[in-house]
Amino acid sequence: MTDIRPFCMPKWGIEMTEGTIAEWMIDEGQAFTRGQTLCLIETAKITNEVEAEFDLVLRRRLVEAGSEAHPVGTLLGIFGDAGASDAEIDAFIAAFRPANTAVTAQPADKPAPADVPADAPAKINTNRAISREALRLAEAEGVDIDPISGSGRNGRITHQDVVRALRGPASPALRGPAVLPDGEVAIYASPLARRLAAMHGIDLSSLTGTGPRGRIAKADVLARARIIAHAREASIDAGHNPPTIEPMDKIRKLVARKVTETKRDVPHFYLRMTVDIDALLALRKTANLVLGTKASLNDYLVRAVALALVRHPGVNIQVHGDNIHRFARADVAIAVAAPSGLVMPVIRSADLMRIDQIAAASRALIDKAGTGRLSYADMDGGTFSISNLGMFGIDQFDAIINAPQGAILAIGAAARAPMERADNSLGFATRLALSLSVDHRAIDGAAAARFMATLRELIESPEALFA
Repeated sequence: MTDIRPFCMPKWGIEMTEGTIAEWMIDEGQAFTRGQTLCLIETAKITNEVEAEFDLVLRRRLVEAGSEAHPVGTLLGIFGDAGASDAEIDAFIAAFRPANTAVTAQPADKPAPADVPADAPAKINTNRAISREALRLAEAEGVDIDPISGSGRNGRITHQDVVRALRGPASPALRGPAVLPDGEVAIYASPLARRLAAMHGIDLSSLTGTGPRGRIAKADVLARARIIAHAREASIDAGHNPPTIEPMDKIRKLVARKVTETKRDVPHFYLRMTVDIDALLALRKTANLVLGTKASLNDYLVRAVALALVRHPGVNIQVHGDNIHRFARADVAIAVAAPSGLVMPVIRSADLMRIDQIAAASRALIDKAGTGRLSYADMDGGTFSISNLGMFGIDQFDAIINAPQGAILAIGAAARAPMERADNSLGFATRLALSLSVDHRAIDGAAAARFMATLRELIESPEALFA
């Protein structure tokens, strides 16, 4: 039997309502294997790679890359084997109905079932997940559903799965090579690369593709565009200084809108202090050797913040309208400068993690951010944020709260500074500047000050980080 499967706009997280095909990585009619990247889908927050979960062929591409955003559930393409005819593909598209992602209320009183006639089809009793239409068809046609492999979410048997079971197996009819008219040269390029080439006036035939099988990709076009731009700049008169206009991508737009709304709507106040980190630096050197890790100073600060948050739950909060959400565990978001802009991936339950576990989780999130692979789940939630610019030599700064969280800690550079010892002698210590930005609607000054006092104690007496 032929195998035909729909490819719909996925849903990542409860806030996602639509997405855009940024780039198709395979062409119509091209076979793919399990694990191969099919396309890039861009949402309001992230760009994700969609990987194949099976071996098939992209039989029909219904939405081109770079078009407008499409709602979750929109049919984007059709997967199938080579044995499926074009008529079968057309019939499948015509009969396809997108799944209803809305949650509807069920009536409290269901009507009593009507009497079942004597010649009614046999009922199928099963614990497997199966759609109502699929079950109705299987009962009407007497299909054994046990050998059917469900293609729906979490292995759910769909109506199309039962239809395929009714068709029976079919032998594939392999296609031969494409025949081009005399004199025509085939140019293999992604749709995004073609669009960029048209925008920059670049002849694709002059490019050498670096993608799979010599396919021209976006990077190839942009590299040629930069060369052209540099050549133009070299010929421009020194007195002429035109701007290069670069539109914001979706992530930067989202960040810009969010920080603007937060700074406008959330009343910030700030608590600043410096702490002595000589003991923490000495302990870090020894602990990293014992634990066999390369935990950074920021990883130790995440651990200290997490322990302080569970001791002061009034700071470990989110603000949603007129409601304050309090949390038992500390989910600490860390600010990361990704190529597309500032992102805030979350280290979950950091108060329950050892230093080496925090270091591993932090490194994994930073690596994903650097390659644009952060998912919605990586950035969703968080009860508190840390923003560290100390590695850039910034002495001290105040950060904007990452709403709906109630506070964010800004960390500056560590520096040697003179300080008076307990015996009134003068010495030097390594001091670290901290600044806590607080949402005054939900956190009072005294509560925030107690949190900072506990944080100072954990940093200056770091043995407690291993308690």
